[in-house]
Amino acid sequence: MHVEEKITETKLRRFLEETFPLVKTVSNDSLLLGTGLLDSLGVLEVVGFVEREFQITVLDEDLSPENFRTINSIAAFVTRKA
Repeated sequence: MHVEEKITETKLRRFLEETFPLVKTVSNDSLLLGTGLLDSLGVLEVVGFVEREFQITVLDEDLSPENFRTINSIAAFVTRKA
């Protein structure tokens, strides 16, 4: 994991733990979608956060489960978009 991706992952985890307290109980590779930890409204909250925090635009085609499946996959997505 590159330094930029690690910083992104740390910021994402902090936001997710504050917004969705159950995230504190999972690893960065744990599934968020389909497990009750993150639903479609939650994904929209995450999208808003990453757009504000990392100054990127998340397009409709970016809203795939692969990009928002785990904390690590979200961090990798943000790093690619930045």
